[in-house]
Amino acid sequence: MVNRLLGKKVIGVKQSLRSMENGFGETLYVANDADNKLIAPLIKYADEINISIKRVETMKELGKMCGLQIETAAALKLKENNI
Repeated sequence: MVNRLLGKKVIGVKQSLRSMENGFGETLYVANDADNKLIAPLIKYADEINISIKRVETMKELGKMCGLQIETAAALKLKENNI
């Protein structure tokens, strides 16, 4: 498992969706314990536009991977060329 998400990223469902819609996404990370109603549309859209999806066990673990002390349901690693 990845210990830390390096590089540019956005954190949260809304920010991740907005960045994917703008073509900036590379890899979507979603927590397995996140509310399915919240993340299902995000996962569906990532599938439609061929962004890889990685699952993380808990929202707490995903938050730590992002360098936060809070939980997060989703995070999106951004493409290097869009920085």
